[in-house]
Amino acid sequence: MPIQNKTMLITYSDSLGEDLKALRKNLENYFGDAVGGIHLLPFFPSTGDRGFAPVDYDEVDSAFGDWSDVKALGEKYYLMFDFMINHISRQSKYYKDYQEKHDDSAYKDLFLNWDKFWPENRPTQADVDLIYKRKDRAPKQEIIFADGSTEHLWNTFGEEQIDLDVTKEVTMDFIRRTIEHLAANGCDLIRLDAFAYAIKKLDTNDFFVEPDIWTLLDSVREIAAEVGADILPEIHEHYSIQFKIADHDYFVYDFALPMVTLHALYSGHTNQLAKWLKMSPMKQFTTLDTHDGIGVVDVKDILTDDEIDFTTKELYKVGANVKRKYSSAEYNNLDIYQINSTYYSALGDDDRKYFLARLIQVFAPGIPQVYYVGLLAGKNDIDLLEQTKEGRNINRHYYSSDEISQEVNRPVVKALLKLFSFRNSSLAFDLEGSISVETPDRESLTITRTSKDKTNTAQANVNLKKLTYQVLENGKEIIFSDKN
Repeated sequence: MPIQNKTMLITYSDSLGEDLKALRKNLENYFGDAVGGIHLLPFFPSTGDRGFAPVDYDEVDSAFGDWSDVKALGEKYYLMFDFMINHISRQSKYYKDYQEKHDDSAYKDLFLNWDKFWPENRPTQADVDLIYKRKDRAPKQEIIFADGSTEHLWNTFGEEQIDLDVTKEVTMDFIRRTIEHLAANGCDLIRLDAFAYAIKKLDTNDFFVEPDIWTLLDSVREIAAEVGADILPEIHEHYSIQFKIADHDYFVYDFALPMVTLHALYSGHTNQLAKWLKMSPMKQFTTLDTHDGIGVVDVKDILTDDEIDFTTKELYKVGANVKRKYSSAEYNNLDIYQINSTYYSALGDDDRKYFLARLIQVFAPGIPQVYYVGLLAGKNDIDLLEQTKEGRNINRHYYSSDEISQEVNRPVVKALLKLFSFRNSSLAFDLEGSISVETPDRESLTITRTSKDKTNTAQANVNLKKLTYQVLENGKEIIFSDKN
């Protein structure tokens, strides 16, 4: 179905119940009209990174179900799937075929060869230092062929995630086939994971390389449009890059909102939040939480360095059970620009502050996304974190169906479900409409959303010092809980 202007749930296939069938049943039983779309995190057979090292896109991991289960979700919700345009698993049939047949493989050009990329006597250390890396070393990995010879391939991310060469015809054929297959199985919106790393070019930092990146994005958008789908490029970086993408009429992410909102709630001051809401494009998906950590890099130059430092320190101080080491190498996480915590715990497990954060998100420009842990106001899962020593698992709790049935009866969760249901049904949140943001004083914020035809309005009045709010729709007060 077409993308709808309704709240999108972000979830793994086995996080709200044990599989896709349980997910569908729990959504129907407990979440009502609060959810309009689903970002179904990678559900393909994978060899790492919680699904982000796909072996193939042709199958659904049998532990979750099959394509009929995915399609069943698409009967009620618009769906977003991930496509890792930068890489694929080294356990994929393509990699294995190349490993076995070497230059005789039909897929020899699918992978980006590190050795052949560089001219003679390069790369120099300066070349390697220039690369925008996710590692503290050159992003390469040795491949040992069946004939005993060796070469090196680009390897930006984890050991299982081998980079593709998007400049080659065989790779574009793979991209086309994959997108057509995903669309045929219910995908309405394709999230281009890590797309900014896909273009590598000599004497650049190999990240968001212009103008080449636009050629790639336009080609992928055209392929998707042919099968009735759209794309959402995913990138964590300076907000100006999101604005560039928005200027090319793509959907973008608001990854700055989480930190800006935390700053507002920690400080009690609304000036920076109001400024950001006025700047933000309407054609976007907003976030407070995702399957990753809370992004810090995204808010550079929106908050000052001192404000970022204040917000980060407050998060570790007031966030329930948050310690700096959870975002460090000790917990298998080298992403220094993200902090590992649920958003609820980042606010000290405080129902009032958390609801206000979600209220602000609902009224912000764009379509809200809410991570499954966030929808249930979930606390940090310290047990899972310690069992796995994976930093991000602090925010990846597995909910059983019985657990969900209990969590939805918590007052804060009841209020959240009412809030998102209101957001999904109100005509005031028209993406072609307008937004007005006012700050009556430094602690207060008034956000007004007006439909394009100006016949419907919704207004949120928030006081961050008193932690109070009022919501009006067409002049009538809307009540979400017993403690407005």
